[in-house]
Amino acid sequence: MTNQHFDVVIIGGGPAGYGAALYGASAGLNIALVERHKLGGTCLNVGCIPAKELLETAAIQRVINHAGEFGVLAEAQGIDWSVTMDRKQGIIDKLVGGVTGLLKNRKVTIVDGTGTLSPDHRSVIVAGGSSGEQTITGDSIILAAGSVPRTIPGFPIDSQQIVTSDEMLSIPELPKSAIVIGGGAIGVEFASMMADLGTDVTILEAAPSILINCDRDLIKVVERNFKKRGIKIRDGVMVSGQTTGPDGVTVSFGEDEQVTADTVVVSIGRRPFSETLGLANTQVAVDERGFIGADQNCRTNVAGVWAIGDVIDTAQLAHAGFMEAIVAITDILGEDPVPIAYDKLPWCIYCQPEVAFAGLTEQEAKDAGYDVIVSKHRYSGNSRAMIVGETDGLVKIVAEKQADGTGGVILGVHLVGPWVTEQLGQGYLAVNWEATASEVAQFIQPHPTISELFGESVMALTGRSLHG
Repeated sequence: MTNQHFDVVIIGGGPAGYGAALYGASAGLNIALVERHKLGGTCLNVGCIPAKELLETAAIQRVINHAGEFGVLAEAQGIDWSVTMDRKQGIIDKLVGGVTGLLKNRKVTIVDGTGTLSPDHRSVIVAGGSSGEQTITGDSIILAAGSVPRTIPGFPIDSQQIVTSDEMLSIPELPKSAIVIGGGAIGVEFASMMADLGTDVTILEAAPSILINCDRDLIKVVERNFKKRGIKIRDGVMVSGQTTGPDGVTVSFGEDEQVTADTVVVSIGRRPFSETLGLANTQVAVDERGFIGADQNCRTNVAGVWAIGDVIDTAQLAHAGFMEAIVAITDILGEDPVPIAYDKLPWCIYCQPEVAFAGLTEQEAKDAGYDVIVSKHRYSGNSRAMIVGETDGLVKIVAEKQADGTGGVILGVHLVGPWVTEQLGQGYLAVNWEATASEVAQFIQPHPTISELFGESVMALTGRSLHG
């Protein structure tokens, strides 16, 4: 390395870290990016991308299973899981290669190894990688070490019978039966994927329902669809232990209940991977859960050190990490970053049926003191949804109620149904622009599309409607 001092040194090459490197380099900063494992982090390697590839495999299987309804004579011959795994890895490799190429084209120095922050808060010690042991310095340091799956005491991860999301995404063969511990976004995606591919699935969730952070009307649709597909849901139960034997894993839960399956998937969320950063020897504040403290500009309590992505206590979403990267770099440049509105982030869950939302749920809006009006329209009457054969779902718009009883500012947009993760954009814009129902209702929706149901739902809030 000819230049060991940089404008910015970033520890961690996931979406937040490489996002900061790309954005900073595009602004003319000289940047070093330290990564201990693989560029792309959780999202590209053991998260968003491989999970969605497996869900797409499940979608193809689902289409074949229902081809006869369209008059197409097709019959599923089973899953060649090795082909699925090869395709998944090929997509990962292309995306990681693309990120690597972008970084190199923007003259970002990539350093392979584990980076730890020195007590002087300006030096990063790199060890354990192909780049060799070295110390690099920066005017600014960004901590972006990412996260790892949370585990449960008494459930040792053996990568075969008991797995986390990391291992599940590379499991050598699909189990005939599976227990998914955790009914959040990760858990329901795995449950949905496996069920479509023929696995007998049981979800165990400690909270009162799966997808506890979603609007209740969306949860009902998913629960009803899962039940129809044979997915068993036990919510409001805590797991208390397991025994592993040749016939599978028996999990104890609730009031002396048990269930046995070939594989247990522990999907109870992720924790910050901050212990590799050496922060105990620095003044950087870390809470008891391992999260690094950061303000709205992603500054830590130490001048010159920023933290972004899964190591700070914000939404663990790749797109949130990208925006935190932009905020941090903008602040480093001495500009005035726009704080992220975390209560209005776009959320997407890729189970079947898909879930997407932005802004407040109906209950959250009421709890915040709003007098609300709600518009709900189901996909069962949408022409395109009927054509593609996926009519389970609804659009729900939550708006502030005006004196005349019509909808004012749109507070939340909640979607469940076919391809809604691709339709959230206009709802996200409406919520974040604090648009009113009458303003959004003026925009034309193309027909026939699934997205036009959003327009119908908003129009209904004005006191007038077409089909609804």
